Amino acid sequence: MKFCPRCRSMMVLAKEGGKTIWKCPKCGYVEEANTSSAKLVEKTTLNRRDDKPIVLTKSGEEALPKVRKVCPRCGNEEAYFWVQQTRAADEPPTRFYKCTRCGYVWREYE
Repeated sequence: MKFCPRCRSMMVLAKEGGKTIWKCPKCGYVEEANTSSAKLVEKTTLNRRDDKPIVLTKSGEEALPKVRKVCPRCGNEEAYFWVQQTRAADEPPTRFYKCTRCGYVWREYE
């Protein structure tokens, strides 16, 4: 970690023209990095198609907790549930339910 001598912002490592440099994202100050002590790490973001957390046990059953909740599709009175923060951090989380009989998934907001 390195801080900019001009504005005191945290600098980031970048590659320019085959060289590793320290660059300030705020004021644009650039300094050549000592390659023996600086390590550039590249990030890769993986995109998931399905954000539902499903955990399976060895027998193939889901390991989510169950509650007594009526399924709006089939009328079954038991469902798995989980809580997930889907909006801003200052708003309450969303509760998701999955019917144990038909597998229908629905949500409830607080």
